[in-house]
Amino acid sequence: MQGMADKKGESFRFMVIGGGIAGVTCVEQLASQIPSGDVALITAGLHIKAVTNYKQVSQTLEEFDVEEQPSSTLEDKFPNLTVIHSAVKSLDTQTHTVETVDGRVFAYEKLCICSGGKPKLLAQDNPYVLGIRDTDSAQEFQKHISKAKRIVVIGNGGIALELVYEVEGCEVVWAVKDKAIGNTFFDAGAAEFLIPSLRVDKPEKLLPCKRTRYTTEEVAPGEPQTFTADRNARGHGSSSTEAGSALGPDWHEGIALRGAEQVSRSVLLEYQCEVEKILTSEEQLRSPRQTVGPEKGSGSWPVYVQLTNGKTYGCDFVASATGVVPNTEPFLAGNKFKLADDGGLQVDDHMLTSEPDVYAAGDVCTACWEHSSFWQQMRLWTQARQMGWYAGRCMAACVLSEPIELDFCFELFSHITKFFNYKVVLLGKFNGQGLGSDHELLVRCTKGLEYVKVVLSRGRMVGAVLIGETDLEETFENLILNQMDLTVYGEELLNPDIDIEDYFD
Repeated sequence: MQGMADKKGESFRFMVIGGGIAGVTCVEQLASQIPSGDVALITAGLHIKAVTNYKQVSQTLEEFDVEEQPSSTLEDKFPNLTVIHSAVKSLDTQTHTVETVDGRVFAYEKLCICSGGKPKLLAQDNPYVLGIRDTDSAQEFQKHISKAKRIVVIGNGGIALELVYEVEGCEVVWAVKDKAIGNTFFDAGAAEFLIPSLRVDKPEKLLPCKRTRYTTEEVAPGEPQTFTADRNARGHGSSSTEAGSALGPDWHEGIALRGAEQVSRSVLLEYQCEVEKILTSEEQLRSPRQTVGPEKGSGSWPVYVQLTNGKTYGCDFVASATGVVPNTEPFLAGNKFKLADDGGLQVDDHMLTSEPDVYAAGDVCTACWEHSSFWQQMRLWTQARQMGWYAGRCMAACVLSEPIELDFCFELFSHITKFFNYKVVLLGKFNGQGLGSDHELLVRCTKGLEYVKVVLSRGRMVGAVLIGETDLEETFENLILNQMDLTVYGEELLNPDIDIEDYFD
C-alpha cells in the first residue's frame, strides 16, 4: 500500500465513513464538540440519514424520526465539516489513509467506520429477488409491488413484519423459519396477540387475564395459517413522514405498498420452513414438484419458490427480508482487524477496533466489551444512533486527553418501535436472553388492546415486552435498573386494577 502514501492528498483530524444514522450522528458529535478540528464525512450517496424530532422518553428509551436530507444541510450546519461523495476503495491503517473509488487519497488522525450492514439476499443477481435495506431498495420494491398479484416474503425480523402488514391489493405468502412470527423481538404469546391484526374482523376486547406460565396453541406442522383483512378495516397509522425517509420504524410511510389486485389484504403464513430453491417458470415446468394453488405446474408465474416443507409457490417476485451482515468491505484487505463471530469489527468499550486510531459504530461493529446484565447488541437504528454518538464522544475525549466512561445507554437494552399498528417497547432481557431456565414470566393480555410480559429472575425484573399503550415503560425500566425484589407482589405485579406507576414511583 505504499502507493497510497505516495499520493496522499488532503488530511483531516477526524474522518467518518458512512452517511447513515451512526456516521452522521458521529460527525455531528465531533464537529460540535471540537469546532476547531476539521472533520470529513465520506459517503457514496448525495443524501445522508439525519435524526429528527429526537425525544428522550426515559433514562434509556428514546424516540426519533429518520429523514433523508441533502449532505449540504450538514455542511451548512458545521463549517469545519467536509463531505466527500465517493465510495471507499481501500483503507491503510498503517499510513492512516483512505482511498476512494475515484482515485483520491485522504489522510486521517482518527477514523470511525460506520458503513452499516448489507442485506443477506437469498440469491445474488436474481432480478426476481428484492432485498429491502435502504431508501433506494424500498422505492424499487414499490415499483415491483404495483404490478404484483402475489409475492413471497422470506424473513421474520422487523422489516418482514412491517412489510406483511402494510402490503395491500396483493396476496402475500409469508415463510418464517420459526414457530411464530417476530421471533427476533418477542415470544409466541406476543405473536398470537398480534396475528388477529391480519384478520377481517377486529378482535373483541376481553377482560384481562394474567398467568405466571403460558403455552401457545401451535398450528399443526405443515399446515399454513391464512388470514385476510378488508383494506378499510385497518387501524389508523402514525402520522406521515416525508417520502424518501431512511428505513426506520416508519420506512413505509409515504411509499405506496399496493399490488395490482383490487382485493382485500391476504396473508398466508408458512411456519418452520426456509427457501430450498428459487426457480424460473421454465425450471418449474420441468420440476416434479407441483405448485400450491390452482395453477399447478403451469409456469404462469415468473418465479417459483420451493420451501423446505415441500410446498412450492409461484409469485411475481420474492421479498428477501432475512437480516443484514456487517459491511466490512473494503476495510479488511491488508489490515489486521479482529472480527467477531458474526463478522462485525470487534470494538471495545470506547468503540475502538483492534487497529490503532480506528473506531467503528453501528451495524458494522460488534460490541466486545463485557456487557451489562440487561443489555445486548441488536442491529437496530436506535443502537446505531447511540453508538455513533458515543464513538464521537470517545474520539473527541482521546484527542483532548479527557477520561470517558461507558455511556449509560449501554446499561439497559431499550427499544421503541411499532408493529401491526401497535406501539412496542422492549426492555432488558425481553426474551429471557442468556437466562436459560432460570426465569419466570408474568403475562397480562387484553385481546386487541395490550400485551404485557415481564421476565423475572430470582424475584427481580430483568426484561419486559410492552405492546399497546401500556404507559408502563418508565416504571419497568426503573424496576429493572434498581433490581428491587418483587417476590412479595407475585401475580399482583400485573393486576390491571392496581396503578403500578403510583405503587413504585
